[in-house]
Amino acid sequence: MTTMRELTLIGIRMESPNRAPVMMLRETEGYRYLPISIGSVEATAIAYEEQGLRPSRPLTHDLMRDLIRAFGVHIEAVEIVELRDAVFYAELVLANGARVSARPSDSVALAVRLGTPIRCTEQVLRDAGVATPEEEQAELERFRQFLDGVAPEDFSS
Repeated sequence: MTTMRELTLIGIRMESPNRAPVMMLRETEGYRYLPISIGSVEATAIAYEEQGLRPSRPLTHDLMRDLIRAFGVHIEAVEIVELRDAVFYAELVLANGARVSARPSDSVALAVRLGTPIRCTEQVLRDAGVATPEEEQAELERFRQFLDGVAPEDFSS
């Protein structure tokens, strides 16, 4: 059986020099961070939900959430299951045992809308996780404060 670690979404940050969005996840019980490059559409969808913003019309991830609820499906967890050739792979774990392949960015955008746990295999965390020494904790706190001030419009091209 694969060991899974629970993650928490820290937020989206813009990576220089091309200001590409990076989704930052952190181990709930540990000190490793998992940075995953994502598209601007997914970054906006995650940021909107984190900030409680409601667009006048549903975004794609809102539609997916509404369809999931309308069909009575329950997503048990979002799992980041593999890193292959610098590409992350995730799965939606349904209550009936089915697993649906999805991009991590779409999976997390759904998870924040549904309150679904986010997990990652130990192997992916070993391969791509970044351990943060104690002296960098202050920098992370500044990053969190920065995230509080970022608007979804900052992600549009």
